[in-house]
Amino acid sequence: DISTHSVAGDLPVKNILRIKAIKDTSKNDLDFGFIKDKTSIVTIVGEKFMAQYNVEYLPVPEFKGYQTRIQITPQDMTPIDNPDVTMSETEMRNYAMSALKRKRTYHSVSSKAYGIKADLNNIYTVGDFVFIDVTYTNSTNLKYDIDQVRFKIDDKKITKATNVQSVEIEPSYILNGINSFKRQFRNVYVFKKFTFPGNKVLNIEMTEKQISGRVISLQLDYSDVLNADTL
Repeated sequence: DISTHSVAGDLPVKNILRIKAIKDTSKNDLDFGFIKDKTSIVTIVGEKFMAQYNVEYLPVPEFKGYQTRIQITPQDMTPIDNPDVTMSETEMRNYAMSALKRKRTYHSVSSKAYGIKADLNNIYTVGDFVFIDVTYTNSTNLKYDIDQVRFKIDDKKITKATNVQSVEIEPSYILNGINSFKRQFRNVYVFKKFTFPGNKVLNIEMTEKQISGRVISLQLDYSDVLNADTL
């Protein structure tokens, strides 16, 4: 939130705020229409904190030597109680990085197709969230360009006479957002806690950016989720 029309701001990415002075075209001075010595307030609200900064316009000769990049430090933050956010993205990332340091404990959940192998490494729970750690290995000489990774709760057994019922779920956080890999790719996907019946599976489906591209599916039983460890 910016308290003046003399300052404009945008978010080029979700963790960077850019602001700049907007010249008042009705004035011909070099101060962009700012009132000298008067400050404006920029309020930044994150998932679990709020920070406020005073913004004061300085003419170019006075501006030299001032910082143009400011990092919001913990001492500038005021904690806020947001009931819609039980875990921030920073916390999710820290837990996901911790998961990467653990050795694989699920040795029987894997699948192969078109020279691509998918392995479930681990499943963890932290509070109301589930962390799923997966590794993909490419044994071919063709780089794999990732189109998308989808997560669906599907029927475990499908017959020709069965009406397929599939429910797609979206991760709350994805650790690595890479678009391709040559040999191996490991990622951690974070979900709000979910359940599904024993006659269904969680299907993790990765597709390739090609016409008739390679598709690899990894299916998790609900018992795999119930055996999740803690971080």
